[in-house]
Amino acid sequence: MPIVRIEMLPGRSLAQKRELARVITDAVCNIAHTAPEDTLVLFSEYSVEDWATDGKLYVDQDDEDEDED
Repeated sequence: MPIVRIEMLPGRSLAQKRELARVITDAVCNIAHTAPEDTLVLFSEYSVEDWATDGKLYVDQDDEDEDED
């Protein structure tokens, strides 16, 4: 059973998650030759306080952009 984990910041609509689940499931089934009912897609959302890139929390990046202006 393939398990696909999607980790992202919040803000996607239910419709967007439905489409992602459908498209990802279709791709996994076509490539890995599995059945849709055997393919699990998990969404995990992290707040801007729990996500960092380039050594900086996302919550702090807006402040940095304002400092550059």
